[in-house]
Amino acid sequence: MGSCWLRLAALLALGACPSLAYEGSGYSPLEDDEDVYARNRYKETPWCSPIKVKHGYANCRTPQGEYYKNVLGTRCDIRCQKGYELHGPQQLICQSSKRWSGKVLCKQKRCPTLSMPTNGGFKCLDGAYFGSRCEYYCSPGYQLKGDRIVTCMDNKVWSGRPASCIDTEPPRIQCPSVKEKTAEPNKLTARVFWDTPEGRDTADGILTDVILKGLPPGSHFPEGDHKIQYTVYDRAENKGTCKFLVKVRVRRCVKLNAPDNGYIKCSGDGNNYGATCEFSCIGGYELQGSPARVCQYNLGWSGVEPTCAPMNINVNVRTAAALLDQFYEKRRLLIISTPTAANFFYRMQLGMLQPAQCGLDLRHVTVVELVGVFPAQIGRIGVKLLPPSLALQLRLLLRIPHYNFNIVVMDKHGMDKERYPFPATPAELFALIDNFPLRKEEMKLQAEIGQSCP
Repeated sequence: MGSCWLRLAALLALGACPSLAYEGSGYSPLEDDEDVYARNRYKETPWCSPIKVKHGYANCRTPQGEYYKNVLGTRCDIRCQKGYELHGPQQLICQSSKRWSGKVLCKQKRCPTLSMPTNGGFKCLDGAYFGSRCEYYCSPGYQLKGDRIVTCMDNKVWSGRPASCIDTEPPRIQCPSVKEKTAEPNKLTARVFWDTPEGRDTADGILTDVILKGLPPGSHFPEGDHKIQYTVYDRAENKGTCKFLVKVRVRRCVKLNAPDNGYIKCSGDGNNYGATCEFSCIGGYELQGSPARVCQYNLGWSGVEPTCAPMNINVNVRTAAALLDQFYEKRRLLIISTPTAANFFYRMQLGMLQPAQCGLDLRHVTVVELVGVFPAQIGRIGVKLLPPSLALQLRLLLRIPHYNFNIVVMDKHGMDKERYPFPATPAELFALIDNFPLRKEEMKLQAEIGQSCP
């Protein structure tokens, strides 16, 4: 009994604690960490068999970054080497059954079988698998067209162009010499004839097709040089070609230009023999000289060169009709009538028209103002004042009210087209005028010479 207490005291003296020891286990408290490590190593034990992919590789990821790449839950992405393609799933998972979730195989890629060329053949190394090379050859008398050597590529397509064996001797054809002709008066074309050339095949004498590039014989050719080409084909698709030129000339005068502040409109091409050019002036200008000129055989123009002079409005005429006659077929009129110069509508209308002056000039519009009530009334066209009697006659002739604001829009033929009892915006007026007779042709001419408002 005493010896037992002595042993207990010795253990206590060594600092040992009975509660931390395992009786009969052979372990000491210093060995606890090793025990935990052993248990963790057991959890990291390989579970599925290692993955081996012939002609490929696996990129594996473990659940918690374990050392072994085949523990339970491992995911492996499968890839094949170049020239091989995967058969099976792209990813495998190590399952609790100790088996991977599928089977994979990397098979060598194969290109489609090559077509045998007519009058030739091919020979290959390693069949039609990836990397295989095939060489085409032709029978004697034929030439290879395309790539002689092709290779099966990674995309399962043969490199290069398909090969064929063809006859190398082209057929023969002879074209006529150059054809020259001058256009007739007042025409821009000339009719040209020639005999269609015939081709001959040097091999079997058979032509499969004859193709003309250009106008056929008997056509009307415009001015200039025209290349005519004939091409013939034999049964081997060899082609023979010949070419010649058709030259057409047009007698021409010096090209005329529109007069300043005017337009020009010509027939034909504008300066060919027999062409006629007609001249006109923009609104506010009068034509002086020949209204039309013709290109003559001696390459000179008939008549006298025209000019456009500013339109001179005579306000000292005796009647309103005589005043309006000066604008006939030359200008459109915008007549603004007001009982007083202080009239609100009148002042508003002038304020709107002032920045729109370019649009009025473009549309050949002259503004006539009738202000006041007889006998204290005046008329004005620009800076020119109308006599009171003439202003009164104009109101009476057009039946314009004396005591109310009023606008009258007249076309170039003196027709009363529209009336406004209130101020009208420039946009309203321009939309109305652009639908008048003659206006469409004016707009076309103005566009041709680039006349417009900013």
